[in-house]
Order: sequence, then structure tokens, then C-alpha cells
Amino acid sequence: MLRVGMQRVAQCHRFASGQGLFRSIPCTSQFLSDAYSPRTRFDKIRYMIAASAAAAAAGSSAVACSSGDNPLLTRPPLFARFADVRVEHIAPAVRSRLAEAETQLAKREARLEAKLHLGLTPTYAELADSLEKICEFASEPWSTVGHLKSVKDSEALRTVYQELQPLMVAFSTRVAQSEAVYRGWCALRADAKAWATLSIEQQRVAELEILGAELSGIGLHGTSKERFNEIKKSLAQLSTTFSNNVLDATKAFKHRLTCQSDVEGLPPSALAMMAASARKHGDAEATAEKGPWLVTGDMPCVLAVMKYASKPSIREIVYRAQVTRASEHGDGDDNAPIINQILTLRAELARLLGYKSYAEVSLAKKMASLQSAHQLMEDLRSKSYEAAVAEHSELEKYAGKKLELWDTAYYAEKLKSERFSYDEETVRQYLSLDNVLTGLFGVISRLFDVAIVERKPHELGAQVWDDAVRMFEVRRDGKPCAYFYVDPYTRSGEKKGGAWMRGECGRSSALAVDGNVRLPVAHIVTNQAAPVSNPDGTITPSLMLFRDVETMFHECGHALQHMLTQVDEGHVSGISGVEWDAVEQPSQFMEYWAYDTPTLKGMARHWKTGETMPDELIKKINDAKTYRAASLMLRQLKFALTDLALHDEAFVPMDGGKTIWDIDTEVGLKTQVTPSLPEDRFLCGFSHIFAGGYAAGYYSYKWAEVLSADGFAAFEEVGLDNEEAVAQLGRRYRDTVLGMGGSRPAAEVFRAFRERDPSADALLRHSNLLVPVASRL
Repeated sequence: MLRVGMQRVAQCHRFASGQGLFRSIPCTSQFLSDAYSPRTRFDKIRYMIAASAAAAAAGSSAVACSSGDNPLLTRPPLFARFADVRVEHIAPAVRSRLAEAETQLAKREARLEAKLHLGLTPTYAELADSLEKICEFASEPWSTVGHLKSVKDSEALRTVYQELQPLMVAFSTRVAQSEAVYRGWCALRADAKAWATLSIEQQRVAELEILGAELSGIGLHGTSKERFNEIKKSLAQLSTTFSNNVLDATKAFKHRLTCQSDVEGLPPSALAMMAASARKHGDAEATAEKGPWLVTGDMPCVLAVMKYASKPSIREIVYRAQVTRASEHGDGDDNAPIINQILTLRAELARLLGYKSYAEVSLAKKMASLQSAHQLMEDLRSKSYEAAVAEHSELEKYAGKKLELWDTAYYAEKLKSERFSYDEETVRQYLSLDNVLTGLFGVISRLFDVAIVERKPHELGAQVWDDAVRMFEVRRDGKPCAYFYVDPYTRSGEKKGGAWMRGECGRSSALAVDGNVRLPVAHIVTNQAAPVSNPDGTITPSLMLFRDVETMFHECGHALQHMLTQVDEGHVSGISGVEWDAVEQPSQFMEYWAYDTPTLKGMARHWKTGETMPDELIKKINDAKTYRAASLMLRQLKFALTDLALHDEAFVPMDGGKTIWDIDTEVGLKTQVTPSLPEDRFLCGFSHIFAGGYAAGYYSYKWAEVLSADGFAAFEEVGLDNEEAVAQLGRRYRDTVLGMGGSRPAAEVFRAFRERDPSADALLRHSNLLVPVASRL
């Protein structure tokens, strides 16, 4: 989907695609054959940022709608009535809101046209505030529906979602292509006197709205405009189908194990999880000790098998299932034809806009140019490849044999454990969810001088969609400044994989219900292992692998930028308006703090004994941080370069020449030490670029990683043990990177914090890639 600067007026289009900022994990040969990494695993989910869907707009005099008792039309000012929503509520709510919003939009356009006809310049409020209210009003029910589809999917919900999605796409395109609004913005920019009265934030909104309209086909007419709009609808539908197919394929995979030899090597936590799955699917007497055990396609289960199962044949079954999901070789409907359709339509859309490729369209609204993105990727690749070859050679020497693709993660984990005396199962005993949240909230308070307090949903007039969902209040200077939900556990078949942050509503003065400012609300959604109810009646809490900890810190970084913004212009508050290749900066920055010794000491306590994690174990975690960093760097570069190549003008899908698999193979020759299986179809599960916001933008993870690494280096420079300096720098980070949101170009925001332009040196140092290869092993 085209992301139009993340401004609020374009948010209807985002909701039409059901977006939110997300970080899922594409299951590829490189992924499954490599151990997990802290910073290189951010494969997002979308993060699609769905910025807010606020009820405040419903109270505006600009728009009104008969609500009856439909929970999608009658909600508290900040929180959706998730528990009350039923499928039968959706179509009436969405259709009625769209009809009223269309009427209000037409009236607004008529007023703008009349003013322009008289040679008068529209005011900022007439353009920004009124459109923000209309779009919030229209998208509010759809935002709730989109969220429920991500976390509580069902066949009935899918059916109505697919029925209504074209209507949402049509309305969002209608707004983006409003000639009256576009000419109004251009007139305001051209009127020097009026322009000078605008704040910097308001001028930024105007510039983004103009660019967004141009990238949404405002300059097209006649059949070209009709075709452009048809393409937008088709792309939204195809992306939804792609996502559904991945979810269905993940749900479909199940492999029942009955022999002790099949589960040899698996830790007790994995056996308990697999026995619980078996009980859920009919083996009522299944136990962790005696089985049977059910392997599913959920990521916690897949990773446990790939890293710990001693039996190669079991690892091979799971590996092959993962790299063939939603393809002609695996479970579920084949996504390959959908990929070709998506790529073909994106290329046609780019040509209609006057660009040579969809990659150029995508980069038109990012920090990087196409050339600079390629330059960074090649620089990182050239510095990583030789080291990755050495890492793989070392692993094969350790294993004493040539490794199959399903062997790599297993032996990498064994070598890691031996080299660092580091065992993930031992570590996770200290990392219960409650303790991790306590540590996370502690570092947030330490850095940004805010407090986080858990609240019961009913205390806030809020509802949740699952009993495991929790709510929290963020307080600044003792007063509430934001709220967020945490949905931590995997739910097979109804919840998308990966992890993401999604905005429920954003900070905005135009949408305030009390005359002041509307507070932001966020969702943090992850997919870690749930607590296990044991046959003896005891419950083992959710114990987090360290990568789960990093994921929680990562998504909280996104949420902090959404929640701690001090910008009141809704179009550019929080994450709205932030260039896509900078949006991962705060999330990746927060991950560094998961390794911080005071943070670890504050959150790592054994769930049974309450013992604090020993200093030597904390040291091992930090020592292992750069283990196989070069291999993991290449994995991310494989995704990024494949993405750019598929969206390049040189590639034409379905023209009888190269196929998508040829492109995947060609990129792999430069970025993989060992080739993929011939039947590998990881692209069929690559939701980031085919069902998310990262099309021709996956490189953004590495681009933003340069910013986040350099940002954290500022704290290293003042001394991480210098509490006063760290606190002072943390407040500056809060007031710039987190506080300014999209109200300034990302490069300008970074300079406001770092007082210089970014450098990749810190990223290379943190990845141990400035050290000669011979000295790394």
C-alpha cells in the first residue's frame, strides 16, 4: 500500500488496508538456519502504523451519525468497545459512517471551491482540522475491525472485511485525490503572508499533504485516474488474501510426535507447550513427560524444534514446512500468483504516476534515495560476507560435518551454549513476563521521566478482546499522558504471527473532547509462549526467551514515540509523518537497553525462587550479543535487496523472462553462504512487503538501525554508569526523537538529538564488524 506520509488525512487509506506498525518474522531458510539476533531480526509488520481511530471525532459538530446501540458507533472517547463487537455490527457501522463522511467531505469541498473561486486563501483549520475530523469519523469503526482481524480473526470476520474493504479504499482514495483540498493546500503554500503565520508543524503538514496527494494520483484524469483507483482497490484485496493465506498455512501445519526419541533435546518448557497443544487438539491425557506432543506452525514451537530437537528428521520436517508455507509445495493456498499480480499492479501504478518503478515511488517519501539505500546495503554486505563465511566454516568444523539447512540453528545453539556457557532455557527462568515489564517500565522511567501504572480496563471504561490483554497508563508529571494495551501471547489460528505496535488513537488538539488535547492510545502485540496449565493443576508463567524480551522492548519503543509526542497537530504527532525508513529508530534504540546491566538486574528474577540473575549470567548474555552477527546481518540484507530487486524497473513479472524465484536466487548468491532449497518459497510468506507497509522499503530496518545505533552510542559516550548524564540525555531523546514525531524531517530530528548527522560506525561496532575476521572467532 502507498503510505502517504502517515498524515491523518490519509489515515483512511491505511485503515482500508488494516495496517499497524508490525514486526513479524519471515520464515526463510536463512532465518531458520540461523540463531536469533537482537537487532537484525526486525522483520515488522507491518508495522503498519495504523494511526488512530478516535471517538472524539464522533462528538464533533462537523460530523454526526445515528448510533443506536451499535458498539462500533458508540464508544468512549479513547477506547473501542472490543468485547461488544459482533460481526453483524460491522457492515451497518462502516456503511453509515462512510455515507455521512462522504456528505461532509462534499460540503467541505464546496466551501473550499467557493473560497478559491473568489481568490481567497483557505485557512489551515479549514484544510487540516476539518479533514482530520472527517477522516477520523469515517475510519473509526474500520480501525476497530482491522485490529480485531489481526488478533481475533474468524471466517465470518474475514468475509465482511473483504466485502467492505473496497469501500474503505474508495473513500480513502477519494480523500487523497480531492482536487479542492489539494488546490487549497497549494494556495496556502503560495500565499507568503498566510504561510508565514503557520507554525513549523503546520507547514510540515501542508508539505506532506501536497506530496501525499501527488503520490495518490491527484494529477491523473479520465481513464488513467480510473485505472489508478482500480489498482488501489485490487492491491488492498490482494494483500488481505496474501495475509489470510499465510495465517491459514501456519494454522494448518501440525505434526504429532509420540516417541521419546522424537523429542530428545527439547527443553521442558517446549515439551509442556507441545503437550498443551496436543491436549487442545484432542489428546486429553497428553503430558510434557510422556506425550504425545504436537508441533505447530506457531513461532515459539518452530524455534524450539529448530534449535533443540536432536533428531535431524524432525527438524527437517518443520524446516520444510516453514519455507514452503502458502506455496505450491506446502500447506495452504499458493501465494505465488498473488505476488506476481501485486508486483505487476505496483509497477503499473508507478508508471501512471510518472515513475520508472515502484521502488522510486516508495523512496519518494523516505529519508534515503534509491541510490543511497543501495549504497548502504552494499557497504554492510561487503563488510559482512567474509565474516559470515568464516562463521559458517567454524560451525561446520564444530559439528564435524557439512550442515544441512535444518542443522544450522541446532548446532549454532550448541556452540553458543558451549562457548559462552549460555543456555536460553536457564536464562528464561529469570524472565517471566511480569518481571520483564517491571524492568522495561523502570528503564523508561529512568530515561524519560515518566511512570507507567497498570490499570483495570473497567476503571478506564475500556474493554479487551481476550482475557490475557492488559492495560497501562503513562503518567508525566503525575498526570495521565497516554494509555496502552499489551496483548502478549500467541493464539493459534486467530492471531497473526510476529509483533507490532498499532495506534488506537493519536495525540490531537483538533480531536480533543475537552477543549485541550486528545491523549494517545497504543497497542503492543507480541506472540510469546503463553502460561502453561499443567495436568497437576499448577501453572507455569510465561517465561520469555531473551529475543522475546528484545521484542517487547522493540515494540514499546514504537509505542513510546506514539505516546510521548508533544506535537498537537494530529497529522504529524507521534509516528504520523515520520519517514518510513526512520520509523524503526526508537524501537531499535530501546532494544539496546534490554542488555543494560541495571535494567537486567531490575527485571531478571527467577520465577520460583525470586533470586536475581547472577552477574556472570548477565555477562554471558552481553558476551553472546554479537554471536553470528555477520550471518544475521546477511539475512536482513537478503530480505532488503530481494525487496528492492522485485520492485526495480529491470524486473517485469510474468513476461516470460526472470521469475520471482530467479530474483530470489540471484540475490541469495550475494547474501547467503549456503543456498536455499530448490523448493524454498519464503516469498510466499513475506508479509512485510506483500501484506504490510514495507514494499520497496524493507531496507528501512537497516537504515533506521544506523540511526538507533548512533543514538545509543551517545549514551555510551557519556558513560552508561553515569546516571546523571544518562538521565539528562534520556530527557533530550524524549523531547526530540520521541517528542517531535513527524513534525520535522527525520534527519533534522536526529541532528536535534545528536547535534550531527548519523554515522554507521556504531552499528558496525555493535555488530563486531570492525574487527578483522581472523580476530572475531
